[in-house]
Amino acid sequence: MTNSPRERTRIDLRKAINAVSDVVQNRPRPLREFDQIHMKTGDMVLQSEMVADWADGKNLAFIGDGDAISVCVAYLKKREVLDFGPTKIMVFDFDERTVEAVKRFARHEGIEHLDAQLYNCIEAMPDCDKYDCFYTNPPWGASNMGESVNLFVQRGIEVVRYEGEGMIVIADDDDLPWPKQVLANVQSYSRDAGFYVSRMQRKLHSYHLDDAPELRSCNLYISSLPDNGGRCRPSEPASGEKLANFYGKSKEPRVRYVKERKRLDYGKAHEDEYELIPLEDSQ
Repeated sequence: MTNSPRERTRIDLRKAINAVSDVVQNRPRPLREFDQIHMKTGDMVLQSEMVADWADGKNLAFIGDGDAISVCVAYLKKREVLDFGPTKIMVFDFDERTVEAVKRFARHEGIEHLDAQLYNCIEAMPDCDKYDCFYTNPPWGASNMGESVNLFVQRGIEVVRYEGEGMIVIADDDDLPWPKQVLANVQSYSRDAGFYVSRMQRKLHSYHLDDAPELRSCNLYISSLPDNGGRCRPSEPASGEKLANFYGKSKEPRVRYVKERKRLDYGKAHEDEYELIPLEDSQ
């Protein structure tokens, strides 16, 4: 299953799927108004192995993670389905449901190298440790030529201090014009920041997307040029023009955080989803 040239032990697919299923049961439901669209479970298994292999032995930052790939990567190693993976994983996300779900899962499973922090990418990147690499699956920028993607990429580049690697999950479709335009824009932005495209894995992932069920995404890998750390500069809030059509046409960011109202057991039915009819009333 691995795409790495390094030899790896073949994983137990049943154990891998069951482990990812545990994660899926405990992640929040997506909010479509914020372009949260979940990757399908089979693709999550493959993606988690690829991310674990790519970031093996490194400190990895997730700039947003509604899919919960961060948790899958950490959990697969904890369960010894994988014998490789990052040494530290930090998730930066504006959805408190995601942040708390990561923290609860890490506590419950005793995963000490997995953590999460509440953060909105339209604000300056907070002071934090330097990471070796970043991963992001941002809003795909169909209505803004990829500027929404570029903002997430910018935060990833800042968290690695302009020296490191990034994996960007982005729309990939030969029959639509906008994914090509977005890919070109993101590659151009990365080049201007001192990063080059080191690899691209096309049409890997499918999603629970009602209005475009056949739309796929790819992994776009970027790596910093030698001595690129000299470009590093203080992080700043996003400017107004970068936020236009951020979540779709005429959908600018108007929310700082999605707050979690109450603790939810995501693997169980919510009380407002069902009603119990007593046995005597049904006769």
